[in-house]
Amino acid sequence: MTEPGLDRTPSFIDARRSVRSFDTAPVSRGTIDMLISAACTAPAPHHSRPWRFVIIDSAEGKESLAVGMAARWRQDLEADGIDDSRIVELVSASHQKLISAPTLILGCLTWDGLDRYPDEARMRAEWGMALLSLGAAVENLMLAASAVGLASCWIAAPIFCPEEARDALGLAVDWLPHALVTVGNQDPKYSAPPRREIDLSTLRVHR
Repeated sequence: MTEPGLDRTPSFIDARRSVRSFDTAPVSRGTIDMLISAACTAPAPHHSRPWRFVIIDSAEGKESLAVGMAARWRQDLEADGIDDSRIVELVSASHQKLISAPTLILGCLTWDGLDRYPDEARMRAEWGMALLSLGAAVENLMLAASAVGLASCWIAAPIFCPEEARDALGLAVDWLPHALVTVGNQDPKYSAPPRREIDLSTLRVHR
């Protein structure tokens, strides 16, 4: 039996939405540091923090990242046999999305604090734990953004081209980008669509 009021998603979680349209107002470095501090409270393997966060709020930095990732995406789309006009459309839209966001926060993984094993299976599991923990850190960051009235959106692109994203920004070789979050004030003309109802019967079982 569920207690009254506990059968709904908590409002602070429900308030977080993926917003892809921002106004031009900058986000202060102090606010961004608060968001990253919230990210760093996420659980991680072995009490480690195998994440590094890159704040990208300069036009040059956004352009470098967008161009670096686009080159790899174009290669993948061409290999998939996508028509060139469609490739131009997709890549241009992605480029505009990145350069127009007030701030980009790039989440990277490192081996710092992780265990090493002599076999590939456990090494892969260790990296998997770190990747899961980065997901928790990103969720914390986005919830914190929502709590202070900021909009955000998680962009998966870097996980498909971590080396290209790293090299585009001149990062250390052991920093591998895996998650990108756009942050800013929501464009007042943007309206998020209503959430679809969640049918738990297709998503969970009891044992």
